[in-house]
Amino acid sequence: MRRRCRAAEAAAAVLLTLLGTACGSRLPESDFEHGGRTAAPPGAAAPVRVGIITSATSPVGGDAFTGPRDGARAYFERLNARGGIDGRRVEVRLCDDGGSGVGNNECVHKLIDEDRVVALVATTALDYAGAARVSHARVPDIGGQPIGAAYDTYPHLYGIYGSQAPRDGTPGWGGKMYGGTEVYRYFKRAHGARTAAVVSYNQAASAAYARLVERGLRAEGYKVVSEQVDFALPNFRAVAADLRQQGADLVFDAIDTHGNARLCQAMDDVGAEVVAKVTNVQNWTSTVPDDYRDAPRCRNALWATGASRNYEDTGHAAVREFRDATEGLPAHSQWQLEGWAAAKWFTDAARACADSGITRACVDDFVRRSDGYTADGLLLPVTFEPLSEPPKTRRNCLSVARWQDGKGWVTQGEMTRNCFGVPHLAYEP
Repeated sequence: MRRRCRAAEAAAAVLLTLLGTACGSRLPESDFEHGGRTAAPPGAAAPVRVGIITSATSPVGGDAFTGPRDGARAYFERLNARGGIDGRRVEVRLCDDGGSGVGNNECVHKLIDEDRVVALVATTALDYAGAARVSHARVPDIGGQPIGAAYDTYPHLYGIYGSQAPRDGTPGWGGKMYGGTEVYRYFKRAHGARTAAVVSYNQAASAAYARLVERGLRAEGYKVVSEQVDFALPNFRAVAADLRQQGADLVFDAIDTHGNARLCQAMDDVGAEVVAKVTNVQNWTSTVPDDYRDAPRCRNALWATGASRNYEDTGHAAVREFRDATEGLPAHSQWQLEGWAAAKWFTDAARACADSGITRACVDDFVRRSDGYTADGLLLPVTFEPLSEPPKTRRNCLSVARWQDGKGWVTQGEMTRNCFGVPHLAYEP
């Protein structure tokens, strides 16, 4: 089973940037994680040092990118409580890049050149300007979120979903990325959906992503209804009324979380009911009741798709361990689970290297050869085996969940069996 090319997730942060007009500058926050740490006793083995770069303070909001960081920290805290890696504790160094390219380069320099981290883990950066520098230094960056094209561009960078691009310094294949249509195929096969609406802003990034979604829907035989609203003064009620008039089965969007909540409220107000209001992994969180508090019908039509096991699926041992370790967090999210999986990925690599030495080169070699890695079933199988030519078709799988009041996100079928042979369409990052 090959890695999914995840166009939707790669574009998710593009939608978030609609909330701000510039990257901003780095904002002050402690670069290091000291909480609960005590000095190693004399004679103890030196700690294994890792870095986590997060756009924790950025123009799009303080909580937008912190999920992977929080999940990774929870994993390492539990790991250290259980003795670390062959008796060596993991020392986590945090750096907030402020959501800017300048801040990102500062974090890369700080962690790689000054702190000499063995690896970066669970990177979640709005502007990964330092990616080329990380690659040049041959520092493995493990389990990062593919917000931009960096993880499909440079060697030694290993995104949480894998990549089969050549990663020779050019994004994808000759500057083009490829994404499958499995999400649209799923709703067509499983729910008989035939008419899909795509809602966007009259803003370049939003409109471009909407066109990509529309291409995929048309490739799967959908009737597509295009809806665009003014970014400054959006009239969501008019959109909702047209969705009802057009008989849309599904609603996809290229708008931010706040806009989605207003759209859902308008849909409830005009009685526009759909099979699914489809969102992505970044919005797969436990805060849905608050985010959509004024739209109970639309809220219960929310569906999320991704490439990792539902964080609510506590019948699965690896998910249960994640939930036990993060019980004290005020909210839970799919990005937290993926950060946890990234930390486990590094740990598995470090343990494999323990006898010969936990070095950047050894950890990098382990992750590069991680064909079919799943983090104990938390991820769909990941690979980094490069393809010389872009994929035309492929069998892709997806994780699917639906929000239900009183139950939370309810898993819809086993993700390793929600699989379809689908075409892959080109797009420019």
